[in-house]
Amino acid sequence: MTAGPGARPVTGADGEVGGQWYLHLFDSTQPDLDWENPEVRAEFEDVLRFWLDKGVDGFRIDVAHGMVKAPGLPDWDGKVAMVEGTDAGAPEDGSTGAGNSGPMFDQDGVHEIYRAWHRVLAGYDGDRALVAEAWVEPLSRLARYVRPDEMHQAFNFSFLTTPWSAAPLRTVVAASLQANDEVGAPTTWVLSNHDVVRHASRLGLADPGLRPNGIFAHEPQPDEELGLRRARAASLLMLGLPGSSYLYQGEELGLPEHTTLPDDVREDPAFFRTRGAEAGRDGCRVPLPWEAEAPGHGFGPSGRTWLPQPESYARYAADAQRGVAGSTYETYRAALATRRAERLGSGTLAWLDAYAGSPNVVAFRNRDVVVLANLGTEPVVLPRGVEVLVESGPVVTDRSAEPQVRVPSDTTVWLRAL
Repeated sequence: MTAGPGARPVTGADGEVGGQWYLHLFDSTQPDLDWENPEVRAEFEDVLRFWLDKGVDGFRIDVAHGMVKAPGLPDWDGKVAMVEGTDAGAPEDGSTGAGNSGPMFDQDGVHEIYRAWHRVLAGYDGDRALVAEAWVEPLSRLARYVRPDEMHQAFNFSFLTTPWSAAPLRTVVAASLQANDEVGAPTTWVLSNHDVVRHASRLGLADPGLRPNGIFAHEPQPDEELGLRRARAASLLMLGLPGSSYLYQGEELGLPEHTTLPDDVREDPAFFRTRGAEAGRDGCRVPLPWEAEAPGHGFGPSGRTWLPQPESYARYAADAQRGVAGSTYETYRAALATRRAERLGSGTLAWLDAYAGSPNVVAFRNRDVVVLANLGTEPVVLPRGVEVLVESGPVVTDRSAEPQVRVPSDTTVWLRAL
């Protein structure tokens, strides 16, 4: 290919450029491999067997949609094809426009690779899994990665990028379940990862958006209290859905993004590649706080962490939340225990007709549990006689003989017998 933003010259031992170039989609020290070469495919299958022989349960495939390129490596103008939204704020198919596009992504040839990998895993006893990190839209394209003879699960980034709004959330949940049901695969759900602003901060922004490239100190800052309240509600909504939920380290503590990192400590190549135009993803990768009063919040014996922790992390430390009723940590524990006991992961979703057209409420039944999220500004009053199993934040219950529950703004509850 010709030289360009995604190409780097090959130099000889003497440092001279030899007239050849190699392709790299990301950092210049990460050359892309030629997956048309059978030796590359055979080598990677040997790598899988090496780890499977050691007993690993499976693999997360980074940029799973980026291995195969369009024939001839055509030029690309860098424009991303966005999915058009509807008046309700979300496309009819549940996509959000966050998927990667271009001649280097989501090419049909990637599926041959994963069918071969599936056969490798199938040769081992027990449950072994392939999980795709694939920013692919529409959802019908993502579902192709989890057909019966390919991957076992794929992260649902359409769900992650959906705004905190009832109608788009109902749309993406329904569309995700439908797309995966058509190929016989479980649906996965995720709210944060190492590439996007933590949802405890993202949901506290006036304009949350995707925010994959961090937040600078000089930019509008998240509302920490609002972000945490919405993050807890979003997490409880997610954990109530059928399928598999993926949790990013630290979200069980309610960790916010570190938005005031000095530029001289940043390490994300995105910051340097853009000459500081993008903050990069370091803010969501700061080490966890284990102990509020320990050096480095207990992360390491030296007290110096590879990225500095903000002072605010002390109040989010694990030891400051463990055993504290209503803390984010204990709320996650209660939700996970109830999810397991009620077998919600293998359940089914049925929307509650009473809230089907509500602009502010998402409500569904999963087995014997009702999940209700209030995204509006006014409390939602529930019918009398319900039992609250788990709550993302304090609900208001009157003291009558048959108590009545009021669900505040930005709060999710799990209920029995609604």
